[in-house]
Amino acid sequence: MFYDEAKVYVKGGDGGDGSVAFRREKFVEHGGPAGGDGGNGGDVVLYVDPHRNTLYQFSKRRHFKAEDGQHGRGKKQKGSSGDDIRVGVPPGTIIRDAETDELLGDLTEEGQEMVVAQGGRGGKGNARFATSTNQAPRVAEHGEPGEERWLQLELKLLADVGLVGMPNAGKSTLLASTTSAQPKIAAYPFTTLQPNLGVVVLDPQTEFVMADIPGLIEGASQGKGLGHEFLRHIERTQVLVHLLNGLAADPVAEFEAINQELREFGHGLIDKPQLVALNKMDLPEVEEKWPQIQETIEERGYPVMAISALAKENTRELLYRAAQMLEEAPEEEAAEETIPVFRLEEERPFSVERLAEDVFRVHGTRIERLASMTVWNLDESVRRFQHAMERMGVTEALREAGVEPGDTVIIGEKEFIWEE
Repeated sequence: MFYDEAKVYVKGGDGGDGSVAFRREKFVEHGGPAGGDGGNGGDVVLYVDPHRNTLYQFSKRRHFKAEDGQHGRGKKQKGSSGDDIRVGVPPGTIIRDAETDELLGDLTEEGQEMVVAQGGRGGKGNARFATSTNQAPRVAEHGEPGEERWLQLELKLLADVGLVGMPNAGKSTLLASTTSAQPKIAAYPFTTLQPNLGVVVLDPQTEFVMADIPGLIEGASQGKGLGHEFLRHIERTQVLVHLLNGLAADPVAEFEAINQELREFGHGLIDKPQLVALNKMDLPEVEEKWPQIQETIEERGYPVMAISALAKENTRELLYRAAQMLEEAPEEEAAEETIPVFRLEEERPFSVERLAEDVFRVHGTRIERLASMTVWNLDESVRRFQHAMERMGVTEALREAGVEPGDTVIIGEKEFIWEE
């Protein structure tokens, strides 16, 4: 099985709690606040690992959580930050939010990395809240929870040239005879159940990566056969080598059927430069077909060659022609939607939702974060939260929504009873 998709859960480490403490020194009657801040939680980072070529590792482990930050201590000692967790993915991995399908990043080159779940900020200790009018504050913050989400990972092979064609056209044989790849080869349909990569080295200056894509059939773009699952791997190739089975009853009809699948799948596949090759020319019956097939394919505007992958006839010339087309192919512009690093969502303004006659929920990144970081058994922390609600306009918005004394107000994971 070729592991080219995976769904994983990632969570940044929670921030450590801030501390409430006061100096206790000999001969110092009234020590000042000395509670330290909590440490920041670690991040979950995906990075390109060039030694990986599938997403197999995620079939064994799907949950990744970074280390939490340590709590603050007295004497203004800040808690240590949690360690990041770094997860290697193969080049060509696309990362999306599993719930929204939003594209987060596209990791294609060694050295690229992205933060997919940020660790929470450490809570402030009471030493940070001292002012000229409140010199002994008894207020601190809990650490901010780390970001968490489910990710959908998708691998698209990074190859320069893609081999396409019907099952039994001889793609695996061509790949095996021209590279060091060792794909499974047999005389029955769908021998290739997964894409295979090989490096073609023609001379010190000419080399490229070639991918054998599993055979396509009519209806592949709608999910029939093996095509739909692997068509996306052709998207990153710059040139297609379209191999025709010389023993087929009508090689030209198969050529047109494959191109129709590429056209229906979209993503610009039909517009890629295409080099057509009639395979199995070592057989007399195929040699007889060649003149008519050559004329027909050239009339459609495609370059065409005759080869025998098994006998290695004209294969080197075919690859040199593919290398030439690769040099002449226009460079594809990076997709506008792909981004190399993770970007946090902009904090949305809060909103008030009435869930029932006497139940209200307040949505909003900032207010939910503040609720989770408030230490509710400290009176000063509670008053600080209430003042923040008033400054942000949450209190007024709840009144306008019709909240009454005794009603329940939900903010994040916290529930409150409304009192005037």
